Amino acid sequence: MRVLACGVRTYERAALERHFQDRHPLHCVTWVPDGDTVGLAAGYEAVCTSPAARLDAALLGRLAAGGTRLITQRASGYTNIDLDAARELGLWVARVSSYSPHSVAEFAWTLVHALNRHVHRSYQRTREFDFRLDGLLGRDLHGRAVGVVGTGRIGTVFARIAQGYRMRLYGWDREENPECRALGMTYLPLEDLLGRAEIVSLHVPLTPETRHLIDASRLACLPDGAILVNTGRGGLIDTTALVSSLRAGRLGGVGLDVYEEEERYFFRDLSDEVVTDDVLARLMTFPNVVVTSHQAFFTAEATATILATQAANVDDYLAGRATENTLVRGRDA
Repeated sequence: MRVLACGVRTYERAALERHFQDRHPLHCVTWVPDGDTVGLAAGYEAVCTSPAARLDAALLGRLAAGGTRLITQRASGYTNIDLDAARELGLWVARVSSYSPHSVAEFAWTLVHALNRHVHRSYQRTREFDFRLDGLLGRDLHGRAVGVVGTGRIGTVFARIAQGYRMRLYGWDREENPECRALGMTYLPLEDLLGRAEIVSLHVPLTPETRHLIDASRLACLPDGAILVNTGRGGLIDTTALVSSLRAGRLGGVGLDVYEEEERYFFRDLSDEVVTDDVLARLMTFPNVVVTSHQAFFTAEATATILATQAANVDDYLAGRATENTLVRGRDA
């Protein structure tokens, strides 16, 4: 079975080739399928994509017409894929349902520490041999209140780390997690959690119900000086409302590893280009904002799982076997 891996980055290629070796012929390319390139995927029964590809109904239709029957994505998120269209076309769609939750949870705490202790500002200063401490005062994490929005696997690891600091734990989710309860977490309505927490970290999936979960009214619930971190999905926060809250000087810090319009920018070098996204540009001007390039997942352990799962998804498709990675089971499987 011929497999086309699209949007392959330098660090992915060798591992992908190793996992597919002696199993399925694999061709790696750097481009992602779009209106101009989708014709190059003709003849490949399986297409392995990155979340940078926007696989809408039209593009999926062209892939299917070219002989593609399986879409396997190197990510857990799949909001870039029109699953209804895939189902109508008889495509099999798979993803990576899980990988190291420690990778994302630990990075969320990396952002908290950077913001609380102003590491990003200190780094820039000392590069210029400015060793003053003015403006770098942080606070002990011990005893502070932390709100975990989404208490699944990643949120639970985040909470476990917080317990190590002896912090007060508040949680919000559709269902309470007994493991988080055992850590001493108190579940609250979202507005109440936001009103009490000095640090808030988002770990829920992006769905129609959670889009702009943190909007202007809920940002107003946060206490002055609160730190807000998002390593989940960019659409969880109304970014325009976030900019307004930052301009008002209410937030102590914001750490964003994801952004609503990141598909247009992330994973690319735009240092020589003019970025016309005024909201993103405005975010970059705040001294208490850290924006990173969707790298929370990026550990050796997590990437190894993500890449190995691609070959496993192909094997499952050929066997007609639905697993926890299967999003749509195609007609031809």
